[in-house]
Amino acid sequence: MENHSFNQTWREGFWQELNDDTQPWDMIVVGGGITGAGIFREAVRLGLRVLLLEQKDYSWGTSSRSSKLVHGGLRYLKDGHVFLTRDSIVERQRLMRECPGLVEHLNFLISLYEGQKPGRWTFQAGLLIYDLLASRLQHQHLDKQDFLLSAPHLKEEGLQGGLRYGDARTDDSRLVLRLIFEGMRDGGRALNYVRAEKPEPRVDGITAVTVRDRRTDRVCRLQARVVVNATGAWADRLRNGEKRLRPLRGSHLVFHAWRVPAPQAMTILHPDDQRPLFLLPWEGATILGTTDVDHSGNLDTEAAVTAEEVRYMMKVLEVNFPKLNLTIDDIVASWSGVRPVISSGAADPSKESRDHAVWDDDGVMTITGGKLTTFRKMAFDLLHKAKHYLPPIQIDKTPPVMVPPEVPWDRLPPLSQAVRRRLGGRYGLCTEALVRAAEDGELDLVSGTETLWAELRWAARDEQVVHLDDLLLRRTRLGLLLEQGGAAHEARFAAICQAELGWSEARWRDEWRRYRDIWTKYYSIPDALRATEPTAAKAKASVTEQEVSFHASR
Repeated sequence: MENHSFNQTWREGFWQELNDDTQPWDMIVVGGGITGAGIFREAVRLGLRVLLLEQKDYSWGTSSRSSKLVHGGLRYLKDGHVFLTRDSIVERQRLMRECPGLVEHLNFLISLYEGQKPGRWTFQAGLLIYDLLASRLQHQHLDKQDFLLSAPHLKEEGLQGGLRYGDARTDDSRLVLRLIFEGMRDGGRALNYVRAEKPEPRVDGITAVTVRDRRTDRVCRLQARVVVNATGAWADRLRNGEKRLRPLRGSHLVFHAWRVPAPQAMTILHPDDQRPLFLLPWEGATILGTTDVDHSGNLDTEAAVTAEEVRYMMKVLEVNFPKLNLTIDDIVASWSGVRPVISSGAADPSKESRDHAVWDDDGVMTITGGKLTTFRKMAFDLLHKAKHYLPPIQIDKTPPVMVPPEVPWDRLPPLSQAVRRRLGGRYGLCTEALVRAAEDGELDLVSGTETLWAELRWAARDEQVVHLDDLLLRRTRLGLLLEQGGAAHEARFAAICQAELGWSEARWRDEWRRYRDIWTKYYSIPDALRATEPTAAKAKASVTEQEVSFHASR
């Protein structure tokens, strides 16, 4: 295992290596989301010479904006996607074993009301299949009183009880980062903010691709036995062939946990179209999502929640938790991601399959679709289909994706068992170095979150941070968890990170302005909504059928 520090100096040195290197790579992976990261990690483990390139930041697209679930996809059973559900459950169980502290078990609740459709027996039949696919019976029925203990403030009128079942949650961006950084420490190479142009036609078994450093506008031409197009929603751009993708936007809202208590996650059916939405505890906050609508915006611009989506999601809370008297003032932040779904022509976006596909265009292998949960299965599928382009390899599915790190906690400052588990899951082999790098007070939690101040220092020092939003929205999730994206903490952010990043005062001010602009445009809620909707100081919001039926009509 090589010992790298992935800081700015390393980046400059590696770019020079790229220019000087004339040997073809075995594989160039284009795309630094979960799909590209999974392929990169497995290809490195197989001994291949692999380079990963990401045009923006690692996990910038869909893979930092998911619903944070590693799940089998209970709703896929209803649409007949049994094999997708089975594969997802197998991978969920594997990830919980291999990534404690990063992929964790999560109880889910389903409320049952008088006259509700689908009803108890339909849900129980689905959950029985779900449990059988996981080779363990874990769902159970709760009567009304027990259910209310698990779901405080839920509407009681007509409630008959509910069901509880198991799934898992993660920090999607940290999962991507751990795969990439551990792949680099085992010999792979990766760079963010490098854009790949469309590959050239294959000549003598080699494919060439021109890449551009988006920070400096430097260009170099690279060669590889195979180029993997793992760009997700951007996949149609890089390949020569029929356009196959249907970009779908999924949006989420973030609330303080004290304002929207969710001791356990809940699957809630929307009162208008009966679509399931999730309410779940995550990183000390509560998340509500997701929508599922066609996205026609520019993919190079960050997706953002619309006023219609906010109203649609808020109605779920208004109907199911009327005692909370929630308004849009209670929304801390939002995020929206664009899913790379392969189009089948279904009228309803939610009916499209979440399975993946691999296409081979003469040495340019495109892989897209799929789910966060099944990234490892997708990686093996791609490697098997690319095998004839590569040096001899033995693809073995037995070794784990990641091994829990052995950290000498007895020789480190005291931390709770929960914090130790969390750090080990997110930072793997770097956990000990992160704790040792902490300065006075930095092993404390950032108030209202589960994040240590020390995580900011480590990310700034060693995790290829190029812009401030990399640090606050993906390396840590403080921009999603703190009021106004953490505006009140700017001085402490600067005190911890400015020197580590090597930024002048002027550069910090420019980055802070840039970050605040990104947060306001894409991680808040629309200004027009605040101007038109009642707030906490006004009467409770009244949402019309016309406003919330947008999804059912799509």
